[in-house]
Amino acid sequence: EIIRVQSPDGVKRITATKRETAATFLKKVAKEFGFQNNGFSVYINRNKTGEITASSNKSLSLLRIKHGDLLFLFPSSLAGPSSEMETSTTLGLKALGSAHVVEDEIDQYLSRQDGKIYRSRDPQLKQQRGKFVALENISCKIKSGCEGHLPWPNGICTKCQPSAITLNRQKYRHVDNIMFENHTVADRFLDFWRKTGNQHFGYLYGRYTEHKDIPLGIRAEVAAIYEPPQIGTQNSLELLEDPKADVVDEIAAKLGLRKVGWIFTDLVSEDTRKGTVRYSRNKDTYFLSSEECITAGDFQNKHPNICRLSPDGHFGSKFVTAVATGGPDNQVHFEGYQVSNQCMALVRDECLLPCKDAPELGYAKESSSEQYVPDVFYKDIDKFGNEITQLARPLPVEYLIIDITTTFPKDPVYTFSISQNPFPIENRDVLGETQDFHSLAAYLSQNTSSMFLDTVSDFHLLLFLVTNEVMPLQDSISLLLEAVRTRNEELAQTWKKSEQWATIEQLCSTVGVQLPGLHEYGAVGGSVHAAPAAMWACQHCTFMNPPGTGHCEMCSLPRA
Repeated sequence: EIIRVQSPDGVKRITATKRETAATFLKKVAKEFGFQNNGFSVYINRNKTGEITASSNKSLSLLRIKHGDLLFLFPSSLAGPSSEMETSTTLGLKALGSAHVVEDEIDQYLSRQDGKIYRSRDPQLKQQRGKFVALENISCKIKSGCEGHLPWPNGICTKCQPSAITLNRQKYRHVDNIMFENHTVADRFLDFWRKTGNQHFGYLYGRYTEHKDIPLGIRAEVAAIYEPPQIGTQNSLELLEDPKADVVDEIAAKLGLRKVGWIFTDLVSEDTRKGTVRYSRNKDTYFLSSEECITAGDFQNKHPNICRLSPDGHFGSKFVTAVATGGPDNQVHFEGYQVSNQCMALVRDECLLPCKDAPELGYAKESSSEQYVPDVFYKDIDKFGNEITQLARPLPVEYLIIDITTTFPKDPVYTFSISQNPFPIENRDVLGETQDFHSLAAYLSQNTSSMFLDTVSDFHLLLFLVTNEVMPLQDSISLLLEAVRTRNEELAQTWKKSEQWATIEQLCSTVGVQLPGLHEYGAVGGSVHAAPAAMWACQHCTFMNPPGTGHCEMCSLPRA
């Protein structure tokens, strides 16, 4: 059965059965709308009577809820969506008002600057005083709370009807420059395509800083690229569920980093002898496809820009898009983009669709009985040179795109150490490059720097130490992360003497790679600690088992 549920954000369909309990049904509603279980109430009637409660344990049939019925969802006063689309910070803003907004550090810093461009004054121009205006977010949805008529599709009025949208090329940027700290960060990401010919995806981790070449400019500095689980072919990419996503964000935050954008490749080899690639993205084709614009808009909506000048507490996004593709010289170029606030609104409110056979075109949805979609227009020039207004069915996606310069510094910056034999990048098993204790032992044996901090200052290595299934260090690695963040060798040496690192070394020694300086009592580089009892690897499933056990804890087979 299909049960319709109407909320202030629109109507959604929930699949259910007659015997399903109210509690089970409400869990489905919470998941579909992105609410916590106690963040909303559902009623049989619009006037908030006939509440469906989880405690009743009645089936839908006993509640007389049948196929096609329309129920009414009302959010709790201080509750709201728990999904990434609306962060807890944003929820606090809605509940408490803009006075409690905590903006990004870079925004707080720039707000204290005057931002003036000093030049000689033209005596013919009158002095104008600057004014601050509220930054209003665009909405494509029917306003809730209009009780003068039946709900859509049976009624609508000028009070609740969203305004038509005329697309304009956005004249401002939220980010003015994307800068990779050094070429190694980008080159290691490109290695996947070089070795497979398949396209690849990654998340950019770094920080937002002042871009001093532009008044009040903001730069997204990229220190590392995390590669989530994915399936790539020569002309497609599919992202898979990533169970480690939250942990990666937590580790990055402790390193002073955040997710600032995403990157993907669109590369086709043209001449393997010359090392050239095809120049396919240009003014005669497209710079971003409609599908990529929608993806970018979704990412930007999930990472809103906290803003005290907006009544919603957020305005736009600083989340950037980077594309590795062929340039006019047939070499690999990195191009940067964002999509406009108008595009973000169209994507958030599910009003924009891609055109399958024309990647340079999008399509504004038409209204249906389930969703009202405002008219979307764009302005063009006809063959006679006259400006005309066109309905955005279809629409050129160039109206949605903002260019961002992408650069590398003259003097490379290194948040993490660079090694000739780096630790493998995550989720590259298809290349035969795996993250395990054998690869860790090989990495440690080849990196014999006297500075322990240099050895462990590797983003992908730190993620492995935290997320591996044999000896995860999530609860005991904060000291090391602080040492890497502050470049403190003494702090790193203190952590090196811990029991956790001694166990890691012991695990490495069991895979047959001799670590430099590993002696009878576990003395490595001058630190001495009691040698832990040896763990053993199951010959059947390779699971690392604790000492003293006679059977494998994974497959239950006896120790050989």
